[in-house]
Amino acid sequence: MSDRELVFSDGCAVSLIGMAGAGKSTLAPLLAAKLDWQFIDTDQVVESFYGKPLQDIVDYLGLADFRKAEEEILSTLGVLRTVVSTGGSVVYGEKAMERLKSLGPVVYLRMECKTCLQRVGEGYGRGLAIKPDQSLESLYNERVPLYARYADFTVDTDKFSSDECAEKIFQWLKSIQE
Repeated sequence: MSDRELVFSDGCAVSLIGMAGAGKSTLAPLLAAKLDWQFIDTDQVVESFYGKPLQDIVDYLGLADFRKAEEEILSTLGVLRTVVSTGGSVVYGEKAMERLKSLGPVVYLRMECKTCLQRVGEGYGRGLAIKPDQSLESLYNERVPLYARYADFTVDTDKFSSDECAEKIFQWLKSIQE
């Protein structure tokens, strides 16, 4: 089997989950290139559905309705041979996560809270699904158990370069195929 011949039965997708700033949008194209697959960003799927930037959608719908809308849209996602970069709030939607898990492995891009705070700052304009009075640290602590719950594999994106993370995921995918 050559490095680019990862073939799962009936095709599949690999979904990347994690906090804003964890590297999902950066790693998705890197991993897709290693696999010779396509990649998509689910935030862009949601933006396409509404025809607005993500922050405008969050502001318009409010947090609870945004999460419901994201879950409904992603629970019908159909892709093969695709690396899926998800929005950080996807883990609140059980139907969406069940759908992603049915498509293939889910990889948690983990980072320390201090790294998240450094990379994301206040998060303004990022489409961050956060309560108005909630800190980023509180959001991080709330989500970490959810990411861990759904993860089939975890890579620490603040301990390795993007290329190293993509290679670790690729090697893991090869190992579960054998």
